[in-house]
Amino acid sequence: MDLGLKDRVYVVTGASRGLGNAVARALVAEGAKTVISGRDEKTVTDAAAELGASAVGAAVDNADPEAAERLIAMARAHFGRFDGVLISVGGPAPGFAADNTDEQWRTAFESVFLGAVRMARTAAAALQEGGVIGFVLSGSVYEPIPGLTISNGLRPGLAGFAKSLSIELGPQGIRVVGLLPGRMDTDRIRELDALSGDADAARAGSESRIPLRRYGTPEEFGTVAAFALSPAASYLTGVMLPVDGGARHAF
Repeated sequence: MDLGLKDRVYVVTGASRGLGNAVARALVAEGAKTVISGRDEKTVTDAAAELGASAVGAAVDNADPEAAERLIAMARAHFGRFDGVLISVGGPAPGFAADNTDEQWRTAFESVFLGAVRMARTAAAALQEGGVIGFVLSGSVYEPIPGLTISNGLRPGLAGFAKSLSIELGPQGIRVVGLLPGRMDTDRIRELDALSGDADAARAGSESRIPLRRYGTPEEFGTVAAFALSPAASYLTGVMLPVDGGARHAF
């Protein structure tokens, strides 16, 4: 199947590693151009270099009020157009309600929530018909994940914002989609497993509750995201799409 991604230009935030990087790789493999961002300049520069001439990197924090306009301007300056954005940020600090501090909540809200809202709002104003805005969220949109209280508080709100945005932008031909990764084999998930004190046992326990009985790979997530962002998914909007091996048991 031709996804129709050749020469289309996307901004992918949080793409120096992990799931964001996997999405950027999938887009480039299908012929798209990408502007990738991350907070560490060396890491994001190296990641862009690995993607080749079809990518350029920028050290940008999503919490920066000017981040969205800067990244979209880079897309137009380097590649001559802007077709969509995938908003991905690192997960907020783990912990339970009694443990997380006000500062952790405030930092996460600025980056994970407000930064994503600002990025989407700025992209919406810059996109034309056929454009797309994607959010990397979490299975916590539907069910709280123990030990990730801040994420449990913020991700469902972002899903609600994304749904509202899809209704508002639909008449303009701009799509909005949410992607809900489950247990993917990333550094972030390995760190969370290690917090249990026995990473191998934690992983085995999680895998036993996943119908496919394994963690997903970043590449599998990237492939799904590339499709959702592509013209091939032109009638897909306002959805929260789980990529979790069947871990969510509800319809």
